Amino acid sequence: MHVLVVDDDEPIAASVGRALRYEGYRVTLAHDGPAALDAAAAGPVDLVVLDRMLPGLDGLAVCRRLRASGGGPLVLMLTARDAPADRVAGLDTGADDYLVKPFDYDELLARVRALLRRVPASDVLSFADLVLDRSAHECRRGPRPVDLTAQEFALLEHFLRHPRQVLRRAALLAAVWGLPAATASNVVDVYVGYLRAKLESGGEPRLLHTVRGVGYVLR
Repeated sequence: MHVLVVDDDEPIAASVGRALRYEGYRVTLAHDGPAALDAAAAGPVDLVVLDRMLPGLDGLAVCRRLRASGGGPLVLMLTARDAPADRVAGLDTGADDYLVKPFDYDELLARVRALLRRVPASDVLSFADLVLDRSAHECRRGPRPVDLTAQEFALLEHFLRHPRQVLRRAALLAAVWGLPAATASNVVDVYVGYLRAKLESGGEPRLLHTVRGVGYVLR
């Protein structure tokens, strides 16, 4: 998922961007209204985290422009203005949610997750330099194609749908192989080994990590 963060306070924008990237989102930063519109037009954006008070064009005007052609990305508006009339103005302009500064980062991330659940599942999943195209059944690590079997593809897709989450072996057995959680099997370990060998064959850094005694995590 691609998130555009727009805030003229560059340290805040950078901090929000880091938090979102840590959760596995692709992030673009902009610091004024015109730059936000340019970034939104440059490529598909799923969600805009939008400060209301911006130079060049304020957040309300940016939101109107994003909505002008119908649809557009989801908008989570951030502002220090917390009067009910300000919230109503933001929502009436087309914002999908409204969060008042100063905000708690856990709440911000929870609101982002809730909004992005509205976005239809994409055929293209990505994390770092890893890209999985479900419709074409193709995988790439940077520019390098990675040839995967159907089962390897399914396991990697599950990891990509749950980035930075520790996934237990039993849960992976149930989700990917359809086996009961109590099944005694080392199939998960074997297939993670297969994936690591293929994903790291070009000397790339490891993305699938072992959490001892628990399972695996994509990070």
